[in-house]
Amino acid sequence: MFLVNRRRFLAMALSLPAVASAAVTAPVITEPGQAAPTDLVQTLLSRAHVPRHSNEVWVLVDDKEASLSVYRGNALMERFSPVSLGRAGAKTQRVRGDNVTPMGEFHVNRFNYESQWRTFIGIDYPTPVHARMALEKGIYSQTDYDDYFDYYRRYGHPPQNTALGGAIGIHGLGSADPDIHGRYHWTQGCVAVTNEQIDRLVALVGVGTRVVIR
Repeated sequence: MFLVNRRRFLAMALSLPAVASAAVTAPVITEPGQAAPTDLVQTLLSRAHVPRHSNEVWVLVDDKEASLSVYRGNALMERFSPVSLGRAGAKTQRVRGDNVTPMGEFHVNRFNYESQWRTFIGIDYPTPVHARMALEKGIYSQTDYDDYFDYYRRYGHPPQNTALGGAIGIHGLGSADPDIHGRYHWTQGCVAVTNEQIDRLVALVGVGTRVVIR
């Protein structure tokens, strides 16, 4: 029963019908000459910029533009630029300690108002889609993959101490150097904005707000 639930979970994350989940969880062939595994995050991002409804407040972080935008439906509410991402850039697959900002579709799941970075807005990385890609690429073993979903089912949020890392979110500068922030990507994988911007962002978003990083 848990295997079925896990398949349904991944199918919902990909916005696919549950009946299609068997194809998503099928073994992946990676022999020489065979096609590489599908980048599930890129597939998800191809439609993540579409609002779920006309009144949805959601966040878009754009790596190429080094910007963070807040929308209500398709209407722009706020835009912050430049923002700082991980020192190693943004990629669809992240592993612990590589200083990469993970791309994908996430949701705000916590706030820390006592953070050294003024306020920390946590997101639900790694998502089931990231876990599936990790399995296909050999970053997760089958046991790791099963343990990921067991933890998620038990606690309602993804584990933060696997090979994919964790503690990813949007935060302010705290006492960090604004000049460095304005010129370089400097974080270990989070998205950083100024202290004034994080205060404004906290007023606009809440637990459950969708965050797209592309």
